[in-house]
Amino acid sequence: MAANGTHVGERLRAIRRQKGLSLHDVEARSDLEFKASVLGAYERGERAISVPRLIRLSQIYEVPSDQLLPRDGDAEISLVESGTSGIDIDAGYTIDLVRLHDLDDPDALILSRYATTIQLERQDFNGRLLTIRRSDLRVLAACMGRTIDDLGVRFDQLGLRAAGA
Repeated sequence: MAANGTHVGERLRAIRRQKGLSLHDVEARSDLEFKASVLGAYERGERAISVPRLIRLSQIYEVPSDQLLPRDGDAEISLVESGTSGIDIDAGYTIDLVRLHDLDDPDALILSRYATTIQLERQDFNGRLLTIRRSDLRVLAACMGRTIDDLGVRFDQLGLRAAGA
């Protein structure tokens, strides 16, 4: 598995241990939603964790979802210079939800599920535009195995940047 998955797994293990929980404790606390064997595979980087599952795990651990992401230099966020494609992390990335829902692409499917989660959390149902904030971008990039800049380039390739954004 890619280094990003391994780093996410290491972070998942570190948070679980900080909480004083065993893999079986998490399994019980989640009412068997997270099997100990699957959680162990996430932590070892043998299995990728989806964005919705990462968010759910953060709720079980009672920590913000971005805290489950790596803290090392590989995960640092670089600012995008003006005129380059990518994402200005301070401004976030405003996506065209209409375009997103028209796409048949694996990356678009992941983003669509995550966008739905964000809309529910924010109670934002305008259905046309959604700004993905700094902490959301970090979660999404880690789960997709991309850097923030790569994520912005990919979203631009899919034509997801909202007009005027």
